[in-house]
Amino acid sequence: MGFQHLFAQQDMVLTLTFAILVLMSILTWAIIIIRSVKLFLAKKANRQFLKTFWHAADLHAAMAEIQDIDAPMSRVATQSYRSQQQYNSQKYSHLHDAVPRNDYLVRHIRYAMDKVLRPFSGGLTALASVGATAPFIGLFGTVWGIYHALINISVQGQVTMGAVAAPIGEALIATAMGLFTAIPAVLAYNALVRLNKNLSHDMDNFAHDLYVQLLNVEQ
Repeated sequence: MGFQHLFAQQDMVLTLTFAILVLMSILTWAIIIIRSVKLFLAKKANRQFLKTFWHAADLHAAMAEIQDIDAPMSRVATQSYRSQQQYNSQKYSHLHDAVPRNDYLVRHIRYAMDKVLRPFSGGLTALASVGATAPFIGLFGTVWGIYHALINISVQGQVTMGAVAAPIGEALIATAMGLFTAIPAVLAYNALVRLNKNLSHDMDNFAHDLYVQLLNVEQ
């Protein structure tokens, strides 16, 4: 009974349904593990970066000390600092080519932040898709299993409770599999979105402080 009896029927549609749900479950847990580890390491690296950055003597010394720290904030700071140096070295021959330094820095800091934060959104679409579709795939497997169970019962001519309950109960396993696949995906999606927002807020706060520091650097 159960899974063994379902697969013993050798129904390709039902087997394919279970295979899809298993693959979706594997994909979900892979994304959960990879993204959770990546966010944990990013937050840890950011804490180390902030400790090193704000304890430096000045901005130039800070930029030299953070070169070995692989953190999202470090990449934003490095790119923004290079943009500030590039702005100071540019020579404009026409008025329309010139941009105020504050606007120039805001533009490049935002670009650097978008570039750094974009990879952290990877996998969220897949989690949302699994959470939305897995219950319906499981329900389809249940409907298909019940349909074939009723056909077999009509062919055999057995209308006892055991003849009806056993195959229908086995078909309901597909719905349970769909929920088992969808629930972790939905919970993980909400959790990762929240963690990404927290990381984005931390990056925004640092970007504001970095912007002030870059404006105070002598040109």
